Amino acid sequence: MSMEKKELQVQTEVERTRNKNVFVPQTDIMEKKDAIVLMADMPGVDDKTVNIVLEKNVLTIMGTVEVEPLTKYDLAYAEYGVGDYQRAFTLSEDIDQDKIEATVTNGVLKLILPKAKATLPKKIEVRAS
Repeated sequence: MSMEKKELQVQTEVERTRNKNVFVPQTDIMEKKDAIVLMADMPGVDDKTVNIVLEKNVLTIMGTVEVEPLTKYDLAYAEYGVGDYQRAFTLSEDIDQDKIEATVTNGVLKLILPKAKATLPKKIEVRAS
């Protein structure tokens, strides 16, 4: 199975209800014999603040980060940007969409996208005659 780079068509006139930065999480994609594994870095996100939606073969991951206000300090300088996360992936028919699994640990979202049985390699037994 080959993986092709596809450009995501994003509507440019999207209105957001939260006045917050939205980052595209950096994601590693690995292929195993029976699944595709995605690992997305989403610091500050946990199982209660991440949302995954699959609609019309598009898998969208979204995470919200709530920042605790500084109470004992005044911020003098900040290099680390805080915001929400959003990214979408188009899935092929080779993925068994009913068996997708997701876990999040320490701000890293792990998605396991099992391959459909029809796309798994099949070993053909050879017998002597």
